[in-house]
Amino acid sequence: MSDEPLITLLIVDDHPVVRDGLRGMFESAPGFRVVGEAANGVEALTAAATADPDVILMDLRMPGGTGVDAIRELTRRRARAKILVLTTYDTDSDTLPAIEAGATGYLLKDAPRDELFTAVRAAAQGRTVLSPAVATRLVTAVRAPRTPAAEPLSAREREVLALVARGTSNREIARELFISEATVKTHLTHLYAKLGVNDRAAAVAAAYERGILGRSSE
Repeated sequence: MSDEPLITLLIVDDHPVVRDGLRGMFESAPGFRVVGEAANGVEALTAAATADPDVILMDLRMPGGTGVDAIRELTRRRARAKILVLTTYDTDSDTLPAIEAGATGYLLKDAPRDELFTAVRAAAQGRTVLSPAVATRLVTAVRAPRTPAAEPLSAREREVLALVARGTSNREIARELFISEATVKTHLTHLYAKLGVNDRAAAVAAAYERGILGRSSE
């Protein structure tokens, strides 16, 4: 038996074979329990309200209700579940709308099994999860007039951002940098403003685009 808390999952995908495969994979691993399935975004809203999962694995392009629309509505409803996009699509027109709608993370369906397990655990804790391929696509997607150049990040803000990009929680950032969680939140607020973004995922994407992450943090 694992000491990790049980993570409940809702699987949203229009392909029954994909849903069956994901259900089998997660139910064969300790620490996960699939509590529902949905074939499109509309069904996902009902299933999420009924099952109240910790994490929703959300496909994007589905007949009868898209994933982005469902993410946006779940965010509006302040649903407790964290939403992890799991799709085959990594185009600019898919990635940014999903993140802006409120997705906690974005992975491609070719992600290795262990990477998916790790991503779900991280998402359940509210951590940002972006696959390298998706982060690369977001580099292009965030290049827009709405994110004007702002004052540079401070050394401490860069440290916080680098830890955020690794999926580190506020509590762990505070512990690693020997500061309070309140101070971490203050740094996040400041760097969000400087980057012209509203959340952790968008901050990571913007930082890759500007070279704050990648060249400077490798």
